[in-house]
Amino acid sequence: MTTAQQGDIVVGVDESAVSIAALRWAMSEAAQSGRTVVAMRAWAFEPILDFDSAVSGSPKTVEEIHRHELAAAIEQAREGSPDVPVRAEVVQHSPSFALIEASKTASMIVLGSHGHGRLLTMLVGSVAEQCLREANCPVVVIPARTVPEPEKKPVDPSELEGTYLPGPLL
Repeated sequence: MTTAQQGDIVVGVDESAVSIAALRWAMSEAAQSGRTVVAMRAWAFEPILDFDSAVSGSPKTVEEIHRHELAAAIEQAREGSPDVPVRAEVVQHSPSFALIEASKTASMIVLGSHGHGRLLTMLVGSVAEQCLREANCPVVVIPARTVPEPEKKPVDPSELEGTYLPGPLL
């Protein structure tokens, strides 16, 4: 599953700005404590439930996309902490399960909050909620409200010319 070693700082990384903030926080902590950061991206190949999986083709292709996105996130977070050792891990499993498994050997888990769902998940997000309940090590949650999301550039309709956009599924 994971190759987190005893004492590593494991960070759950997705495509959100708050996960980049969580990665930066972990790198800062690792710089102070001399630990290694494990940047973890968990995924599942579910073409029926996930449009990206459906159009990507094979699980190998989806995994490569996640590896590329994780590498980009690490590079973005590395500004200011270039010497901190960071190991990238892409795990084919649910994020909650992968992080809880990693917590068995990690010194801490670091996550960004998302604020969706019921009361507790409104504050921390469903993955963070499950990790807070079941992890075997301390869990640090970086609040989403402290991190501005990047502005989304409007798409120019001319860029979509010739692109197949599926209609609604019935």
